[in-house]
Amino acid sequence: MRKRRVSITALGLVALLTGCGGGQARWATPTSPSTGATPAVSGAPSASGPAAASPPSPDADCGPWGCAQQRRFDAAAALVKTKPGYLGLVVVDRQTGAVWRTGTPEHVMWTSSTIKLAIATSVLERGRTGEVTVDAQARQQIAAMFSVSDNDAADALWKRYGKDAMVRRFTQVYGMTGLTFVPGSPRYWGFMKASAEDLRRLMSYVLDKLDPADRDYIVGAMRHVGQIQQWGVWAAGAALQPGTKDGWSIESDPGGKHWCTSAVGFAGPNARYIVAVMYHLPPGSGTIDAGVHAVSDAVATVFGAPTPAPVTVPDPSTGL
Repeated sequence: MRKRRVSITALGLVALLTGCGGGQARWATPTSPSTGATPAVSGAPSASGPAAASPPSPDADCGPWGCAQQRRFDAAAALVKTKPGYLGLVVVDRQTGAVWRTGTPEHVMWTSSTIKLAIATSVLERGRTGEVTVDAQARQQIAAMFSVSDNDAADALWKRYGKDAMVRRFTQVYGMTGLTFVPGSPRYWGFMKASAEDLRRLMSYVLDKLDPADRDYIVGAMRHVGQIQQWGVWAAGAALQPGTKDGWSIESDPGGKHWCTSAVGFAGPNARYIVAVMYHLPPGSGTIDAGVHAVSDAVATVFGAPTPAPVTVPDPSTGL
Protein backbone atom coordinates (compact mmCIF):
# COMPACT_ATOMS: atom_id res chain seq x y z
CA MET A 1 0.00 0.00 0.00
CA ARG A 2 1.23 3.50 -0.78
CA LYS A 3 -0.57 6.78 -0.22
CA ARG A 4 0.74 9.92 -1.87
CA ARG A 5 0.82 12.70 0.64
CA VAL A 6 2.66 15.27 -1.45
CA SER A 7 1.61 17.03 -4.63
CA ILE A 8 3.22 16.23 -7.96
CA THR A 9 4.12 19.25 -10.04
CA ALA A 10 5.64 17.35 -12.94
CA LEU A 11 5.14 13.63 -13.33
CA GLY A 12 7.29 13.07 -16.41
CA LEU A 13 7.74 9.38 -15.71
CA VAL A 14 10.41 7.59 -17.68
CA ALA A 15 9.79 4.14 -19.08
CA LEU A 16 11.84 1.53 -17.30
CA LEU A 17 10.19 -1.40 -19.01
CA THR A 18 12.72 -3.58 -20.80
CA GLY A 19 11.64 -7.06 -21.74
CA CYS A 20 8.40 -8.84 -21.00
CA GLY A 21 6.93 -12.21 -20.15
CA GLY A 22 7.79 -14.95 -17.73
CA GLY A 23 11.39 -15.51 -18.78
CA GLN A 24 13.40 -18.63 -18.02
CA ALA A 25 13.60 -20.32 -14.65
CA ARG A 26 17.16 -20.75 -13.46
CA TRP A 27 19.15 -21.72 -10.42
CA ALA A 28 22.61 -20.69 -9.35
CA THR A 29 25.06 -22.94 -7.56
CA PRO A 30 26.84 -21.34 -4.59
CA THR A 31 30.62 -21.24 -4.49
CA SER A 32 31.16 -24.11 -2.10
CA PRO A 33 28.00 -25.79 -0.80
CA SER A 34 28.10 -29.53 -0.31
CA THR A 35 24.39 -30.04 0.18
CA GLY A 36 21.02 -29.00 -1.23
CA ALA A 37 17.55 -28.87 0.22
CA THR A 38 13.85 -28.90 -0.48
CA PRO A 39 11.89 -25.95 0.92
CA ALA A 40 8.75 -28.05 1.54
CA VAL A 41 9.85 -28.94 5.05
CA SER A 42 8.16 -29.10 8.41
CA GLY A 43 9.21 -28.28 11.91
CA ALA A 44 9.02 -25.19 14.09
CA PRO A 45 11.50 -22.53 12.93
CA SER A 46 13.06 -20.22 15.47
CA ALA A 47 13.24 -16.48 14.98
CA SER A 48 16.77 -16.21 13.66
CA GLY A 49 20.11 -17.76 12.90
CA PRO A 50 21.15 -20.37 10.33
CA ALA A 51 19.38 -23.71 10.30
CA ALA A 52 21.20 -26.49 12.10
CA ALA A 53 19.65 -29.54 10.46
CA SER A 54 21.58 -31.22 7.64
CA PRO A 55 19.55 -31.23 4.41
CA PRO A 56 19.44 -34.22 2.09
CA SER A 57 22.04 -34.48 -0.66
CA PRO A 58 20.96 -32.98 -4.00
CA ASP A 59 20.24 -35.17 -6.98
CA ALA A 60 23.00 -34.63 -9.53
CA ASP A 61 20.50 -34.42 -12.40
CA CYS A 62 18.38 -31.73 -10.76
CA GLY A 63 20.91 -29.25 -9.46
CA PRO A 64 21.59 -28.14 -5.89
CA TRP A 65 17.96 -28.19 -4.77
CA GLY A 66 17.21 -31.85 -5.54
CA CYS A 67 14.61 -33.30 -7.89
CA ALA A 68 11.51 -32.93 -5.71
CA GLN A 69 12.12 -29.23 -5.22
CA GLN A 70 13.10 -28.74 -8.84
CA ARG A 71 9.70 -30.07 -9.86
CA ARG A 72 8.07 -27.45 -7.65
CA PHE A 73 10.29 -24.80 -9.19
CA ASP A 74 9.36 -25.95 -12.68
CA ALA A 75 5.67 -25.72 -11.80
CA ALA A 76 6.15 -22.22 -10.38
CA ALA A 77 8.07 -21.13 -13.48
CA ALA A 78 5.29 -22.46 -15.71
CA LEU A 79 2.73 -20.53 -13.66
CA VAL A 80 4.76 -17.31 -13.90
CA LYS A 81 4.93 -17.67 -17.69
CA THR A 82 1.14 -17.57 -17.91
CA LYS A 83 0.94 -14.15 -16.26
CA PRO A 84 0.98 -11.01 -18.41
CA GLY A 85 3.19 -8.08 -17.50
CA TYR A 86 6.37 -8.37 -15.46
CA LEU A 87 6.53 -10.97 -12.68
CA GLY A 88 9.84 -11.83 -11.04
CA LEU A 89 10.51 -14.32 -8.23
CA VAL A 90 13.72 -15.14 -6.34
CA VAL A 91 14.27 -17.83 -3.68
CA VAL A 92 17.50 -18.16 -1.68
CA ASP A 93 18.55 -21.01 0.61
CA ARG A 94 20.48 -19.27 3.39
CA GLN A 95 22.01 -22.56 4.49
CA THR A 96 23.50 -23.70 1.18
CA GLY A 97 23.67 -20.39 -0.66
CA ALA A 98 21.69 -21.78 -3.62
CA VAL A 99 19.57 -19.27 -5.54
CA TRP A 100 16.63 -19.90 -7.86
CA ARG A 101 15.00 -17.30 -10.09
CA THR A 102 12.21 -17.12 -12.61
CA GLY A 103 10.43 -14.48 -14.66
CA THR A 104 11.81 -10.95 -14.52
CA PRO A 105 13.55 -10.66 -11.11
CA GLU A 106 15.92 -7.93 -12.34
CA HIS A 107 13.16 -5.76 -13.82
CA VAL A 108 12.79 -2.49 -11.90
CA MET A 109 9.22 -1.92 -10.65
CA TRP A 110 7.41 0.33 -8.18
CA THR A 111 8.30 -0.77 -4.66
CA SER A 112 4.92 0.23 -3.18
CA SER A 113 5.14 -0.53 0.56
CA THR A 114 7.91 -3.12 0.44
CA ILE A 115 10.34 -0.22 0.95
CA LYS A 116 8.94 0.14 4.48
CA LEU A 117 11.13 -2.82 5.44
CA ALA A 118 14.20 -0.74 4.55
CA ILE A 119 12.86 2.28 6.46
CA ALA A 120 12.28 0.22 9.61
CA THR A 121 15.66 -1.49 9.31
CA SER A 122 17.45 1.84 8.98
CA VAL A 123 15.71 3.47 11.93
CA LEU A 124 16.31 0.49 14.24
CA GLU A 125 19.93 0.10 13.18
CA ARG A 126 20.76 3.77 13.60
CA GLY A 127 18.98 3.79 16.94
CA ARG A 128 21.07 0.82 18.07
CA THR A 129 24.33 2.71 17.33
CA GLY A 130 23.11 5.93 18.96
CA GLU A 131 23.01 7.90 15.73
CA VAL A 132 19.32 8.66 16.29
CA THR A 133 16.82 8.30 19.12
CA VAL A 134 14.11 5.70 18.66
CA ASP A 135 11.43 6.50 21.21
CA ALA A 136 8.12 4.82 22.01
CA GLN A 137 6.31 6.78 19.31
CA ALA A 138 8.78 5.69 16.64
CA ARG A 139 8.50 2.07 17.75
CA GLN A 140 4.72 2.24 17.53
CA GLN A 141 5.04 3.62 14.02
CA ILE A 142 7.44 0.83 13.00
CA ALA A 143 5.04 -1.74 14.40
CA ALA A 144 2.16 -0.18 12.44
CA MET A 145 4.16 -0.33 9.21
CA PHE A 146 4.75 -4.03 9.67
CA SER A 147 1.28 -4.93 10.89
CA VAL A 148 -1.03 -3.05 8.54
CA SER A 149 1.42 -1.25 6.21
CA ASP A 150 0.44 2.06 7.75
CA ASN A 151 1.25 4.99 5.43
CA ASP A 152 0.96 7.71 8.06
CA ALA A 153 3.57 5.89 10.12
CA ALA A 154 5.89 5.64 7.12
CA ASP A 155 5.42 9.35 6.39
CA ALA A 156 6.32 10.29 9.96
CA LEU A 157 9.41 8.07 10.09
CA TRP A 158 10.60 9.23 6.66
CA LYS A 159 10.37 12.90 7.63
CA ARG A 160 11.85 12.46 11.10
CA TYR A 161 14.83 10.26 10.24
CA GLY A 162 16.35 11.86 7.18
CA LYS A 163 13.93 11.82 4.24
CA ASP A 164 15.73 10.99 0.97
CA ALA A 165 19.11 10.96 2.76
CA MET A 166 18.05 7.56 4.12
CA VAL A 167 18.32 6.04 0.66
CA ARG A 168 22.12 6.02 0.53
CA ARG A 169 22.05 3.44 3.31
CA PHE A 170 19.51 1.37 1.39
CA THR A 171 21.68 1.27 -1.72
CA GLN A 172 25.20 1.16 -0.27
CA VAL A 173 24.70 -0.88 2.92
CA TYR A 174 21.63 -3.02 2.26
CA GLY A 175 22.65 -3.86 -1.32
CA MET A 176 19.62 -2.33 -3.05
CA THR A 177 21.79 -1.17 -5.92
CA GLY A 178 18.90 -0.90 -8.39
CA LEU A 179 16.76 1.25 -6.10
CA THR A 180 15.90 4.64 -7.58
CA PHE A 181 13.42 7.47 -7.33
CA VAL A 182 11.01 7.72 -10.24
CA PRO A 183 12.22 10.56 -12.50
CA GLY A 184 9.92 13.56 -12.48
CA SER A 185 8.35 12.66 -9.14
CA PRO A 186 9.12 13.79 -5.58
CA ARG A 187 12.04 12.17 -3.79
CA TYR A 188 9.70 10.43 -1.38
CA TRP A 189 9.40 6.86 -0.14
CA GLY A 190 6.23 6.27 -2.18
CA PHE A 191 7.89 7.14 -5.48
CA MET A 192 10.61 4.54 -5.77
CA LYS A 193 11.39 1.56 -7.98
CA ALA A 194 13.51 -1.52 -7.34
CA SER A 195 13.77 -5.14 -8.46
CA ALA A 196 13.03 -8.43 -6.74
CA GLU A 197 16.82 -8.88 -6.56
CA ASP A 198 17.05 -5.64 -4.57
CA LEU A 199 14.40 -6.86 -2.15
CA ARG A 200 16.07 -10.23 -1.62
CA ARG A 201 19.38 -8.46 -0.83
CA LEU A 202 17.57 -6.27 1.70
CA MET A 203 16.00 -9.33 3.34
CA SER A 204 19.38 -11.05 3.40
CA TYR A 205 20.89 -8.08 5.22
CA VAL A 206 18.14 -8.12 7.84
CA LEU A 207 18.51 -11.85 8.51
CA ASP A 208 22.29 -12.16 8.34
CA LYS A 209 23.82 -8.81 9.33
CA LEU A 210 21.40 -6.86 11.50
CA ASP A 211 21.89 -6.80 15.27
CA PRO A 212 20.25 -9.98 16.63
CA ALA A 213 17.77 -8.10 18.80
CA ASP A 214 16.58 -5.92 15.92
CA ARG A 215 16.57 -8.90 13.55
CA ASP A 216 14.41 -10.94 15.90
CA TYR A 217 11.99 -8.05 16.30
CA ILE A 218 11.59 -7.67 12.53
CA VAL A 219 11.25 -11.43 12.01
CA GLY A 220 8.55 -11.59 14.68
CA ALA A 221 6.71 -8.60 13.24
CA MET A 222 6.75 -10.06 9.73
CA ARG A 223 5.41 -13.38 11.04
CA HIS A 224 2.45 -11.70 12.72
CA VAL A 225 1.15 -9.24 10.16
CA GLY A 226 -2.44 -8.06 10.12
CA GLN A 227 -5.03 -9.61 7.84
CA ILE A 228 -4.50 -7.01 5.12
CA GLN A 229 -1.01 -8.44 4.52
CA GLN A 230 -1.80 -12.13 4.75
CA TRP A 231 -0.73 -12.94 1.19
CA GLY A 232 2.53 -12.90 -0.78
CA VAL A 233 5.20 -14.88 1.10
CA TRP A 234 2.47 -15.70 3.62
CA ALA A 235 1.22 -18.23 1.06
CA ALA A 236 4.16 -20.55 1.81
CA GLY A 237 1.88 -21.99 4.50
CA ALA A 238 1.63 -21.81 8.28
CA ALA A 239 3.80 -24.89 8.81
CA LEU A 240 6.81 -22.92 7.52
CA GLN A 241 6.08 -19.90 9.74
CA PRO A 242 6.57 -17.41 6.93
CA GLY A 243 7.10 -13.70 7.35
CA THR A 244 6.06 -11.11 4.77
CA LYS A 245 6.11 -7.42 3.99
CA ASP A 246 3.68 -6.74 1.18
CA GLY A 247 3.21 -3.79 -1.13
CA TRP A 248 0.31 -2.90 -3.43
CA SER A 249 -0.49 0.26 -5.36
CA ILE A 250 -1.84 1.69 -8.60
CA GLU A 251 0.94 3.44 -10.48
CA SER A 252 1.48 5.35 -13.73
CA ASP A 253 4.05 4.51 -16.36
CA PRO A 254 4.07 5.11 -20.11
CA GLY A 255 1.23 2.94 -21.29
CA GLY A 256 -1.15 3.84 -18.50
CA LYS A 257 -2.02 3.17 -14.88
CA HIS A 258 -1.44 -0.34 -13.61
CA TRP A 259 -1.45 -2.36 -10.41
CA CYS A 260 1.74 -3.42 -8.64
CA THR A 261 1.67 -6.27 -6.09
CA SER A 262 4.90 -7.33 -4.42
CA ALA A 263 6.17 -9.13 -1.33
CA VAL A 264 9.47 -9.83 0.41
CA GLY A 265 10.02 -12.22 3.30
CA PHE A 266 11.15 -15.65 4.41
CA ALA A 267 9.93 -19.16 5.18
CA GLY A 268 11.20 -22.40 6.66
CA PRO A 269 13.15 -23.46 9.74
CA ASN A 270 15.11 -20.53 11.18
CA ALA A 271 13.87 -18.28 8.36
CA ARG A 272 15.98 -20.42 6.04
CA TYR A 273 14.49 -19.40 2.68
CA ILE A 274 14.46 -15.79 1.50
CA VAL A 275 11.68 -14.98 -0.95
CA ALA A 276 11.19 -11.84 -3.04
CA VAL A 277 8.46 -11.45 -5.67
CA MET A 278 7.37 -8.37 -7.63
CA TYR A 279 4.56 -8.06 -10.16
CA HIS A 280 3.85 -5.16 -12.54
CA LEU A 281 0.45 -5.92 -14.05
CA PRO A 282 -0.44 -4.71 -17.54
CA PRO A 283 -2.10 -1.29 -17.77
CA GLY A 284 -5.85 -1.29 -18.14
CA SER A 285 -6.48 -4.99 -17.58
CA GLY A 286 -4.93 -6.16 -14.33
CA THR A 287 -6.69 -5.99 -10.97
CA ILE A 288 -5.43 -6.13 -7.41
CA ASP A 289 -7.16 -9.50 -7.04
CA ALA A 290 -5.25 -10.90 -10.02
CA GLY A 291 -1.98 -9.48 -8.73
CA VAL A 292 -2.33 -10.73 -5.16
CA HIS A 293 -3.28 -14.21 -6.33
CA ALA A 294 -0.49 -14.36 -8.92
CA VAL A 295 2.33 -13.62 -6.49
CA SER A 296 0.77 -15.73 -3.71
CA ASP A 297 0.16 -18.77 -5.94
CA ALA A 298 3.71 -18.59 -7.27
CA VAL A 299 5.08 -18.67 -3.72
CA ALA A 300 2.67 -21.43 -2.68
CA THR A 301 3.76 -23.54 -5.64
CA VAL A 302 7.44 -23.15 -4.73
CA PHE A 303 6.77 -24.46 -1.23
CA GLY A 304 4.28 -27.18 -2.12
CA ALA A 305 1.36 -25.36 -0.51
CA PRO A 306 -2.20 -25.50 -1.91
CA THR A 307 -3.30 -23.27 -4.78
CA PRO A 308 -5.25 -21.13 -5.20
CA ALA A 309 -3.60 -19.92 -2.02
CA PRO A 310 -6.02 -18.88 0.76
CA VAL A 311 -5.20 -15.17 0.99
CA THR A 312 -6.72 -11.85 1.96
CA VAL A 313 -7.01 -9.41 -0.95
CA PRO A 314 -6.76 -5.81 0.29
CA ASP A 315 -9.51 -3.32 -0.50
CA PRO A 316 -8.52 -1.75 -3.85
CA SER A 317 -9.00 1.74 -2.40
CA THR A 318 -6.02 1.20 -0.10
CA GLY A 319 -3.73 1.12 -3.11
CA LEU A 320 -4.73 4.51 -4.50
